[in-house]
Amino acid sequence: MPEPSAQAFGELLRELRVDAGLTQEELAAAASLSPRSISDLERGINLTARRETARLLADALRLSGDARAEFEAVARGRLALAQRVAVQAASGAAATRTLPRDAGSFTGRERELRQLVGAAAGAARAGGVVGIHAIGGMAGVGKTTFAVHAAHKIAGTFPDGQVFLRLHAHTPGQQPVRPADALASLLLTAGIAASQIPPGLEDRSRLWRDHLAGKRMLLIFDDAAGHEQIRPLLPGTAGSLVLVTSRRHLTALEDAEAISLDTLTEDEAAALLIRLAARPALGAAARDIRQIVRLCGCLPLAIGMLARQLHHHPAWTAADLGADLAEARDRLELLHAENVSVGAAFDLSYADLDPAQQRLFRSLGVHPGADIDVYAAACLADIDLGSARRDLNGLYDHYLLTEPVRGRYRLHDLLREHARSLATNDPAEARQSAAGRLLRYYLTGAQEADSHLTRRTPVTRERAARRPVLVPDFTSRAAAIGWLEAERMNLHAAASYAASEGLWTFAIAIPAAMHSLLRGKGYWEQALALERMALDAARQADSQEAEAGALTDLGDLQYAMRDYPEADASLRSAVQIYQRLGNELGEAHALTERATVLHLTGDNVAASASLDRALRLYRHVGDRRGEASALRRLGNVQLVTGDYESAAAGLGTALELCRQIGDSLGEAHALHDLGAVQQSAGDFAAAIDSHERALALYRELGDSRGEANALSDLGSATQATGDLAGATGFLDQALDLYRKLGDRLGQADALSQLGDIATAEADRSGARASYEQAREIAAGIAAAFVEARALEGIGRILLDDGDSGAGVAALRQALAIYQRIGSPAADRVAATLSGQGG
Repeated sequence: MPEPSAQAFGELLRELRVDAGLTQEELAAAASLSPRSISDLERGINLTARRETARLLADALRLSGDARAEFEAVARGRLALAQRVAVQAASGAAATRTLPRDAGSFTGRERELRQLVGAAAGAARAGGVVGIHAIGGMAGVGKTTFAVHAAHKIAGTFPDGQVFLRLHAHTPGQQPVRPADALASLLLTAGIAASQIPPGLEDRSRLWRDHLAGKRMLLIFDDAAGHEQIRPLLPGTAGSLVLVTSRRHLTALEDAEAISLDTLTEDEAAALLIRLAARPALGAAARDIRQIVRLCGCLPLAIGMLARQLHHHPAWTAADLGADLAEARDRLELLHAENVSVGAAFDLSYADLDPAQQRLFRSLGVHPGADIDVYAAACLADIDLGSARRDLNGLYDHYLLTEPVRGRYRLHDLLREHARSLATNDPAEARQSAAGRLLRYYLTGAQEADSHLTRRTPVTRERAARRPVLVPDFTSRAAAIGWLEAERMNLHAAASYAASEGLWTFAIAIPAAMHSLLRGKGYWEQALALERMALDAARQADSQEAEAGALTDLGDLQYAMRDYPEADASLRSAVQIYQRLGNELGEAHALTERATVLHLTGDNVAASASLDRALRLYRHVGDRRGEASALRRLGNVQLVTGDYESAAAGLGTALELCRQIGDSLGEAHALHDLGAVQQSAGDFAAAIDSHERALALYRELGDSRGEANALSDLGSATQATGDLAGATGFLDQALDLYRKLGDRLGQADALSQLGDIATAEADRSGARASYEQAREIAAGIAAAFVEARALEGIGRILLDDGDSGAGVAALRQALAIYQRIGSPAADRVAATLSGQGG
């Protein structure tokens, strides 16, 4: 039987070769030796190695320091087995039978603690498998603190004791503990003499499992590098519980239940900061405390460092520290305590990555948005989709990214700062190229998605100089909406970045491509900010055409927000610029949008004139989509002025045009408007049919405002048939949608109709309340027709209640508005007043 030292060397050589990922042939080539020599040494046929052979092998294995000295001593037969075991146990693998100190300031993690308490209770049951819990999370999230705290809580469940072993995957200046060395330390801790510990990994693992058999122990393996490091340390029989902490998702560790720790909640983070700072008075500065924990991303490591700064600087206030963090160019510079820092902890995680993953991580520091998908990552790093997917998964595996939604990845705020800091080490040209690729990707993607949504033919479309290859294929309107919704905040961030860098093309074109989605979905405040940004960028770029386009979108948005005076001013300016430029398509768009504002504010004569010119221009340039839009809006004007025949004819033409060009949204609008005309003409069955078909299209297209409008008019048409309960149902749904969208005109109109129904049901107090709400809203947004309708309703209720003076006054106000806007409802009100002697 070979001497122990020889056997130890053969096993040691095999372990080091496998750790290095080399075959016997590859090691032989690297060391300039024969494969037979390597095989003989590993099998113990040659008991020792010559000094030169040992040196060549150490060089090939890239050994240095104590590890090289040990290797060469064992190779020469100068280090006995027991000595080597002792060296291994002292080389960083230091298992203990006692747990580290529990943190008295431990905060949160209640759900995860309950999970482990339950697992400890379950470990006592006979049969089953070993209970393994892999506790993962980003650097600084508190994995070890949590594992130790949980271990203290459940230690009493394990009568045979507990073992704690650090595996040093991320200890500065120290290599991760090798499994054989970890087992040596575990066996020594178990009371097995060094001379009785076998040299091989498999033999040591077998002896360790024999020791654990029949016992109920709690094992904590802290800071594991991966599943290979853990698997040999696991018990072979049930009864024990294993807690493993790691900065990696240990997906290859069979039967392990994952516990992924997130950052603390804001409340938990604030409580931890106050507790660690040991300054109870900080509780009174709740607003400042919350600012601090938000700025450090509720990361426990960062919170602890800031708390210690507050503790050791009594003159500092929470407001001071919050202001320092908010103003810091690099918050990570402030997050340190003595020789420990958040940045250093992140550096150790970054060092685990391969070069491609490191490059992508640095690239993410260039990204201005909050999250990223595989397409944007591929574009940013200038790699193919497969590589991007692989590298994103690699970063996720190392807890450097989270995946809150499938396929969308997010960096913690402090990790983003770290990535941004690392990116500054790359050449400025490389960073600028990455940002340019990303902007081109977002612009092209937004424009292609918007082509499924837009209501207007683009006057001009600023395109990226070079089209990115990796843009999603939008096969449907739903897919386009889904992408725009998912990328909405990233697109905003990209446009803002472009504006800050003077990249005017992107600052103008990205908001334009987002307009239809933002307007249709009710993201009006965001749209307003982007439209104003685009307008400023167009003026900075001295592009009158872009300025007119931005003004048209801004005016359309202001109309949607019911700011009619501002909308009219913006659209009037757009018309004037397009006229100076001789841009007929742009002028037609602006005229059409302005006509809607004129119509809603009661100037139907001007609205008709504006639409007549827009129609001529659309027909001259051959824009059938625009022609249909102008015909629809002209139909709305004709409806209010009582010209039902012309309205029906024009809307029928618009409907046919939309069907010919495949404009489903335009078709829905035309059906909706046609239903209103049919109802006014007394054909309620046809009106209900048109509104139902419009409603189905709006829902299919995901147009929330269109859905609300169709529901509202369905309510009106259903009421006209005498089905008041059905009408109320439709109107309640419409009112709910209008409120969610913040559409005040829609709310006022629905409330006015609900007032009509309450009147029909003799609920005068309910009717009066609905009319009053409608009148107040309509007056606030200068919606003349709806205001007059509400006033008419209020006046009739007052007359019925015997208050003729107030009733006549309200009806006179309604009449004046009806007459001003040219509504046929004026005749009805005039007749009522005549009967009252007014």
